[in-house]
Amino acid sequence: MEIGISSFAETTPDPATGAVPSAHQRLLEVVEEAVVADQVGLDVYGLGEHHRPDYASSAPAVVLAAAAARTQRIRLTSAVTVLSSEDPVRVYQQYATLDLLSSGRAEVLAGRGSFIESFPLFGYDLADYDTLFTEKLDLLLALRGEEPVTWTGKHRAALDGVVVQPRALQQPLPVWVGVGGNPESVVRAGVRGLPLALAIIGGQPERFAPLVDLFHRAAVEGGHDPMRIPVASHSHGFVADTTQAAVETFYGPYKQVMDTLGRERGWPPLNRPQFEAGRTKRGALFVGSPAEVTEKILFNHEVLGIDRFMLHVSPGTMPHRDVLRAIELLGTEVAPAVRAAT
Repeated sequence: MEIGISSFAETTPDPATGAVPSAHQRLLEVVEEAVVADQVGLDVYGLGEHHRPDYASSAPAVVLAAAAARTQRIRLTSAVTVLSSEDPVRVYQQYATLDLLSSGRAEVLAGRGSFIESFPLFGYDLADYDTLFTEKLDLLLALRGEEPVTWTGKHRAALDGVVVQPRALQQPLPVWVGVGGNPESVVRAGVRGLPLALAIIGGQPERFAPLVDLFHRAAVEGGHDPMRIPVASHSHGFVADTTQAAVETFYGPYKQVMDTLGRERGWPPLNRPQFEAGRTKRGALFVGSPAEVTEKILFNHEVLGIDRFMLHVSPGTMPHRDVLRAIELLGTEVAPAVRAAT
């Protein structure tokens, strides 16, 4: 079982001091996070794409290329690429280039995105939210093949006998589909035989088990062996030497971010009982000691059959040294225990 981490290169205010880290600082820290993750034996590092002032990761492939130059074995993935507002030709070129620079360690995690800022920024209509993704996903999959692509669609200029350059080292370049719980998206991935990544940021992870079953049925209908297609889950969390240290470090930044998003989306403010409920065995927050986080990952593996677990270690601004320690503990204590048990 693979264990990895992800980041959005957050530039949110530090809840303790009010200081806002610069994009320069955060991007350098993100690269260092990937380096430490590689050194302690984690399998995957993911970086999200956002176009907001509270995140510095609008160009994940560029940042991951910087990480590729300083790492040896860890896989490098977007988390996610907002494919609906991207050009599939450029996505393939960027990640094929990353694949070459990293000697075959690049992946694309494509999703529709949980934020909408990229749509007006790049001139797309939110009314086309679903059709944009479907059309562009199919084009991306065609472009990663070895045959010249002749293609006509609604949302992009036609292509006539095109083979996009450069070609990725991996054949084909791995493309995952990121899903927040939408059944149609799960079916889309399954029918195409693409690995599935479930973003579980609230509720009970076991409630996603029917989606995994749906994914497997869709894979069979698409002519694929579901047991050969990986499934991943992705959740917020933090690891520290003790439970108390993990909670004290994580709660303030996490509450600040969730309350900010709540004001935008109509959620009530996060309270401490809700947070503690999320930390229980059946909750979606992986916050605690190495033993506690290990237990929760193994529970997710049991109920969902996941092949990869991704921990989003810093949903808000927290001391960088504590984030690096969390990565170290995840790689040296949690990951070995999970692998031994699975």
